Amino acid sequence: MPLLTELNRLGAKIKLEGKVAVIEGVPQLSGAPVSAEDLRGGAALVLAALTAGGTSCIGNVYHIDRGYQCIEKDLSKIGALIKRISDEG
Repeated sequence: MPLLTELNRLGAKIKLEGKVAVIEGVPQLSGAPVSAEDLRGGAALVLAALTAGGTSCIGNVYHIDRGYQCIEKDLSKIGALIKRISDEG
């Protein structure tokens, strides 16, 4: 499952056992390059990246843009530090 792979790249400990996701808590996620593969998963990656220490770069943001136009502007209103470095798609 692509989203699990990307969340694990940020330091999450998630594995699938059949149809069940087993999640082990970690003290802190860490910044990493990740890729959005769909709208909701991309939004989840944005939120996970905001909680992570360090810097994350999210690719394929056109998936996120389909449902959350200018998500970086909306989230910056509540203190998020997000910078769009290029438009994709």
